[in-house]
Amino acid sequence: MNGFKGQGELSRPLGRRVVLGGLGALSAGLSASAMGRRPTRDAPDQTRWTFDRLSRIGGAATMVEGDPRLIDTPYGKAVQFDGVDDRLVIERHPLAGMAQFTFEALFRPDGGVFAQRWFHLNEEDPTPGAPPSVTRMLFEIRVTGEAWSLDAFATGPGYKQTLLFLDKTFPVGRWYWVAQSYDGKTYRAFVNGQLQGEVEMAFKPQGQGRSSVGARMNRVDYFKGAVREARFTPRALGPEALLRTSGD
Repeated sequence: MNGFKGQGELSRPLGRRVVLGGLGALSAGLSASAMGRRPTRDAPDQTRWTFDRLSRIGGAATMVEGDPRLIDTPYGKAVQFDGVDDRLVIERHPLAGMAQFTFEALFRPDGGVFAQRWFHLNEEDPTPGAPPSVTRMLFEIRVTGEAWSLDAFATGPGYKQTLLFLDKTFPVGRWYWVAQSYDGKTYRAFVNGQLQGEVEMAFKPQGQGRSSVGARMNRVDYFKGAVREARFTPRALGPEALLRTSGD
């Protein structure tokens, strides 16, 4: 089976063959009141960003655009985005230099337009006048009615891969931990610890840069929903070590 490409980015070519791993369509969601599950503490090599503020996310300079708002959730404060012009730009690429990685995020999609690119890590050359870099990693979603599908994407010199499975859907309006990982050979995507798909990828570590949360770096495909946390690990975590909401 070939990888799927969302209609919201028609210029993006498909990567190599994507393997579904024998999973059927997923439709079970979790109650928004379910509490998160996590280890007692993060490992020393893990970094966590908590979106309980609108400044200094992860200790980095953070720029606010539009009117994202802090809201109360079962997990604590989170940032809510309106899907129109809200986003945060954080002066850090948290996976820069990592040859292997796990990128996790706790978010609540609230419907909206079909294509939403809500967590964008972008390599950027600090040299004045340098051309924009296309090297990036993203969490995206595809929304159809009251359901969404995860889209994980990574591209850089010599690699471009999409993990999108439109037959695996989840209800909007609930909280989910999503993850993407790379173990030196295989790129994988997860929702609440459940594998969505995987593909081999010739990944190369990305350089320093910035992150855009709530929209793509170039201010398109805005996200409607909320983001509470993200965690970054310089190695590929197995499904048993991934964060997830309880009750799954």
